[in-house]
Amino acid sequence: MPGEGQKKQSESDGPASSPTPGTRRPGGRTARTRAVVRDAVLAGLGELGYPGLTVEYVAARSGVHKTTLYRRWGDVEGLVADALDLAGEDSWLPPDTGSLEGDLRALAREVVTSFTEPATGASGSAMIAAGFQSERAASALRTYYAERFARCETIVERAVARGELPAGPEGAAVDAGALVRAVPAPLLCRLFVTREPVDEALADQAAAAALAAARAGVFTPGRVTPGRPTGDASAPPRQGV
Repeated sequence: MPGEGQKKQSESDGPASSPTPGTRRPGGRTARTRAVVRDAVLAGLGELGYPGLTVEYVAARSGVHKTTLYRRWGDVEGLVADALDLAGEDSWLPPDTGSLEGDLRALAREVVTSFTEPATGASGSAMIAAGFQSERAASALRTYYAERFARCETIVERAVARGELPAGPEGAAVDAGALVRAVPAPLLCRLFVTREPVDEALADQAAAAALAAARAGVFTPGRVTPGRPTGDASAPPRQGV
């Protein structure tokens, strides 16, 4: 719309009052400015990738003057880090289907969708790529996924409360963080290491593998003896690979 860029610029050209990127910020006009900048960063990552993203692009796309961007975010690294920080402040919750199997399957399918749908896949992949090229982006990425996985731990907590997962010796708890990380791991390997396509069938397979491991006690301290088959604790250790 004509004049919209000027309006956004005037709203955001005042003295810098925001905390360092990567910290929580107040709402109101500052939050609106931050949101439009984040949208521009995501659009740029999807269109140009991390190497091609510039402050000038974000300024033109968001309508926020580049002087303001440099003052508040510093550089492209700061913009990408703050975009990840803002993403971590959303209201996303993990699936709640009523069973551990259903929750893990839904979670795996959501991973596939987020990286394959045209609307989200390019920017999401560019965020991952940025983590390999910028230590600041990598730090923000670690924080973002640590928070995401922490939210997902409720899937395991609900399963334990329903009796779907047995406790370990002396009441040892299931390592919820390890279990929920095991779901997307093979999918992310295909997406970003071997560069193979992923689909719902592979998502279901990843969820089933994580579920089988959980039921076998892989994520419960003391339930699995290293080097021995899970079905016979008295059997001698296997030899070779």
